[in-house]
Amino acid sequence: MSTSHSKWTAANLPAQHGRTIVVTGATSGLGAVTARELARAGAHVVLAVRDTRRGEALARNLPGSTEVRRLDLADLSSVRGFAADWEGPLDVLVNNAGVMAIPEARTADGFEMQLGTNHLGPFALTNLLLPHLTDRVVTVASNAHRRPGVDIDFDDLDARRQSKPYSPWRAYQQSKLANLLFTRELQRRLTEAGSALTAHAAHPGYAATNLQSGTAGAGQRLMMAIANRLIAQSEEQGALPSLYAATQPLPGASYTGPDGRGELRGYPSPARLSPHARDDARARRLWDASEQLTGVGFPAALSR
Repeated sequence: MSTSHSKWTAANLPAQHGRTIVVTGATSGLGAVTARELARAGAHVVLAVRDTRRGEALARNLPGSTEVRRLDLADLSSVRGFAADWEGPLDVLVNNAGVMAIPEARTADGFEMQLGTNHLGPFALTNLLLPHLTDRVVTVASNAHRRPGVDIDFDDLDARRQSKPYSPWRAYQQSKLANLLFTRELQRRLTEAGSALTAHAAHPGYAATNLQSGTAGAGQRLMMAIANRLIAQSEEQGALPSLYAATQPLPGASYTGPDGRGELRGYPSPARLSPHARDDARARRLWDASEQLTGVGFPAALSR
């Protein structure tokens, strides 16, 4: 990205007429802003959400062309159903939905909830929709993946080892590192297959959304509520990296975040990856493990 893009905003979105874009988790927060701005730019936006009633209520107030479809990333049968019902081309998939540092829980398939919702669900959805995709995949990650000591625990990926206490933040950070390794390996596979599709990641910095309200512990929620008022940028600003990654000419495996100090606030700019997030061996190992857990792999139609 050139320095001329340092103040890029949603007002700079290119026309999206004739394009179809899926945004997961679009009922609130960054997803709602992302859906609104893409629809305003002319795209047909599909709100892929757990609560279709809330989705419909939001869609009624959105500009442009929208529709609502049910998708629960914490249930692989829902993911498979969403993909099976898809017909026709899909230009962009924005893997936005996620949970953050929540109390220990399991998905419908028995996976640790943060790994399942933030990584395994989007992993399966993306691979199942790849035959329909015409342009790119954008996955929303986090600069939390760069915290010291964050890595993929391949010996206990699904947090089942009873000898180790569950850490909501460690599970979240691992899932966000997984987003970046997924993007890296997906791009490698697309390039190897000779596909013109590209994979990208983005993170919002510190944006004031309802994501923080689900974190484990009343004390943490209070601290985040205060930080949301004093430190965080708005949802509109936090959605800019995702909007940028979804619409701008970028190299495959790009990672976009805010340009301010610590990548907490600002305008879309290249973001920093941890050494682990640049590790091809980790990316391939995680992909293989994700295939085994979900039963979904890179589509044969795209493989050479």
